[in-house]
Amino acid sequence: MLKRIGIAMLLCAVAAQAQPDRPNIVWLVSEDNSAGWLKLYDENGASMPTIEKLAAHGLVFNHAFSCGVVCSVARSTIISGCYAPRTGAEYHRKQEPVPMPEGIKMFPYYLRAAGYYTSNCHKEDYNFAPSEKAGVWDESSKKASYRKRQPGQPFFHVQNYTTTHESSLHFKDMAQPVATDANGVELYSYHPDTETFRYTYARYLDNHMKLDAELGKFIQGLEKEGLMDDTFIFYYGDHGGVLPRGKGYAYNNGQQVPMVVYVPKNWTHLAPVRPGSRIDGFVEFVDLSATVLNLAGAEIPKGIDGEPFLGNGVELAELNARDTAFGYADRFDEKYDLVRTVRQGDFIYMRSYQPFNYDGLHNDYRYKMIAYREWRDLYRDGALNEVQRQFFERRPPETLYNLKSDPDEVNNLAGDPAYADRLLQLRALLRQRVKSMPDLSFIPEPVFLKEGLQNPTAYGRKNQARIGALVEIADLSLRQFPEVKQGIARALASADPVERYWGVIVCSSFGEQAAPFYEKAKTMAASDADRLVRVRAAEFLGLTGQADPRPVIYEVLKQVDDPVEANLILNSATLLEDSAPGYDFDPSAFSSASWAKGKGNLAKQRLDYLAK
Repeated sequence: MLKRIGIAMLLCAVAAQAQPDRPNIVWLVSEDNSAGWLKLYDENGASMPTIEKLAAHGLVFNHAFSCGVVCSVARSTIISGCYAPRTGAEYHRKQEPVPMPEGIKMFPYYLRAAGYYTSNCHKEDYNFAPSEKAGVWDESSKKASYRKRQPGQPFFHVQNYTTTHESSLHFKDMAQPVATDANGVELYSYHPDTETFRYTYARYLDNHMKLDAELGKFIQGLEKEGLMDDTFIFYYGDHGGVLPRGKGYAYNNGQQVPMVVYVPKNWTHLAPVRPGSRIDGFVEFVDLSATVLNLAGAEIPKGIDGEPFLGNGVELAELNARDTAFGYADRFDEKYDLVRTVRQGDFIYMRSYQPFNYDGLHNDYRYKMIAYREWRDLYRDGALNEVQRQFFERRPPETLYNLKSDPDEVNNLAGDPAYADRLLQLRALLRQRVKSMPDLSFIPEPVFLKEGLQNPTAYGRKNQARIGALVEIADLSLRQFPEVKQGIARALASADPVERYWGVIVCSSFGEQAAPFYEKAKTMAASDADRLVRVRAAEFLGLTGQADPRPVIYEVLKQVDDPVEANLILNSATLLEDSAPGYDFDPSAFSSASWAKGKGNLAKQRLDYLAK
């Protein structure tokens, strides 16, 4: 009898020892998936039984947002827990890596310090300096695995999947058979109904099913190792989907991602609601670091922008009350833009600070997809309807969409008196966000790299009032021209070249309404002390047909030695060539320029396009 009691006590002691004191955490991250491509979120989406099984034993987040709408920006937001425009990490691809914000480490550093084994297989794609990774990962490589941890050690593991990446749709022809019925897919209203688009949809939905099988194999490994009862499993897409007007664009389809979190049996007390539930509250990528640290019982560093949505202290009522998400789009490879969004409930407000930079402006990587090229060809042939044409035409400076009644975001409510109060509310909220951040993108990238690269967040604090003034200048385009004429004149006469720069951008936003500033713009294009101001003035005159912008742009490019500055200027050249009235640029004069050399040179990509 005593012997049996002794054996029982020993078994209990072993069981207690085997019970971990902290949960394991796994991230399964797929590339380029917005929520609507999964049947879990939309009846027209792909069936993904592995993810649906996780959801049955976990939580589905109905409103999860990537903030940034392209890989490196979204991932920089995640790893830092900070909004990228505040840290200087908002440009894709980085021309110079930036340091992490003062006093903050990439968040796995804190997990590792707390005793976790941290592994990443294998994509990073951060816009931060490589030196910032010191002490962050036990291993980050194609072979990284949680299995290399010490016995009994809790782990945080990230597994990345490329199956649905944009490059998977860079096919040369449509010869490969598809399992999805191309004739049965439901097209977005802004896409033309063609064989090419239907086939591309079907290929992409097929890729989701392949992805699901890959995820299933990984989860089977966890099951065989007996880890499911102690491991939180997050599945999410790293930003929106890749069909044209998805990834790289600040529409909801580029921001809202699927997010499912499996809740392990032994740790259900760390979830705010029972497994099998759906959460309506808004969560953003800036919240992921705080959430993982909270689940692990590690201290959340001061200075990050996110807050936990799982773990101790998170209550369902407060979580479901979160109803606001912030989004941003800047430079994607060689294509510049500046768009900010704020979504609150069913409404999304989009602020296009350079609305003449239309969505479909050439971007080399985007246009490797046949569907992109066909869409542009149909536009040039006059074969699209009004909704389908908008991608290739000037945008309004601000748009407001009701996603409940208009999920495709094609019916702009900004001019509807019935929504005037909502418009003003969201406009004010966005303005407050970019000012208080402060948003470093209001300083042109080449200027920021010269002035603020060493310490972007300190630079932002020092220049907060200046950035606030630039936001006010930019927002002159939201009012009637007679009301803001004097404000534009003050900006054009400012001693600060960046204020003059934004003053001319506002003129381009007004177009021909800004005719009273034609003569001032001609003087600035000819002789302003700042090269970027000269180019923006020439751009304004070119877009309105008042003067040929090419002589000024040619002259300025001969003076440039910085490839980042050259690329920004060539963005204007591309816009001017591809927009009415149209100007044919000859890039041969610059093919030997120092800024046109080097692998991955974005300015050279622009030259190559202009040469076609």
